[in-house]
Amino acid sequence: MSVFIIAEVGVNHNGSVDLAKELIRTASECGADAVKFQTFRTDKLVTENARKAEYQSVNDAESSTQAEMLRRLELSLEQFAELSRECAKYDIAFMTTCFDSDSLTDICEVADPDMLKVGSGELTNLPFLVQHARTGKRIIISTGMATMADVEDALAALAFGYFSDRDSPEGYSWLKRHYYSAEMLAGLKNKVTILHCVTDYPAKPEDLNLDAIRQLRGAFKLDVGYSDHSLGIEACCGAVALGASCLEKHITLDKKMKGPDHAASAAPEEFRAFVAAIRGLEKALVPRIKAPTARELETAEIARRYLVASREIAEGELFSEDNLEIKRSSLGISPVRYWDLVGTRADRSYQPGENI
Repeated sequence: MSVFIIAEVGVNHNGSVDLAKELIRTASECGADAVKFQTFRTDKLVTENARKAEYQSVNDAESSTQAEMLRRLELSLEQFAELSRECAKYDIAFMTTCFDSDSLTDICEVADPDMLKVGSGELTNLPFLVQHARTGKRIIISTGMATMADVEDALAALAFGYFSDRDSPEGYSWLKRHYYSAEMLAGLKNKVTILHCVTDYPAKPEDLNLDAIRQLRGAFKLDVGYSDHSLGIEACCGAVALGASCLEKHITLDKKMKGPDHAASAAPEEFRAFVAAIRGLEKALVPRIKAPTARELETAEIARRYLVASREIAEGELFSEDNLEIKRSSLGISPVRYWDLVGTRADRSYQPGENI
């Protein structure tokens, strides 16, 4: 099965529906499987005096607070419905990350996303995770800033949301006792994908800890992918080699645009090269028995060495170190038979350089 590639638009539309549509078209042309946005109501997400992250301040100097920045980047539900239809037009999945309960309820009713993505910041917001699962949609959940225990809690909440008829758990300990089990994890198999993630923009290579992909898959027996915030494509290639089933990478039309995420995103030509590299890597990782390919067999006739006469050998003469050598030549006896041949008699005469 091919790696599911998500083009993370996030807020790189800068509050413009036209720019968002252009990003959808570009992501589709680059070969992405899905386009992901962010759905939020600023007043429900942050306080008026909430500070911006350092990378947001560097890349978005026009606003002094998170609230001021986010209001410029907010899209309406009607606009998201329009974007959902645009994704259908380009045969690419429409996804979003919701940051408040009302947005989650409304986006599912108005725009009907193909899948939901839970951001790393919401991993410990267990009531919100229950609400996500209650939609019945497939969920991709990021694990930036998380411990393995945090992931356990999140999966228990998702299992409760998918499988319980109760309105809410009796408590945290009750939730873990009843909904974090091998049986519940097995039930999440076709519903939840975990994404390893490092919440830093851009993330440094020494901080990526890609082996966490294997750790997560081994611990929870679920599909595990990678949400990339590093520069370049090396980390994504490494993630696929480690078994990642899903990749998420930011996309922009221009890395120099004003906005919090453009600088750490991939421009169209970079994103296209990224997808091509992943698709090529998939072919290289198809498991098969170690054996020469058809093209290698052709090369072997030229590159392999064979037993040849180093001088004239008379019929009946003993083969020896003195009259045998190993050279590239036309097909003959492989040098693996050298010791078997030494000490036996030639059944005919040979000229110097002739294959035995």
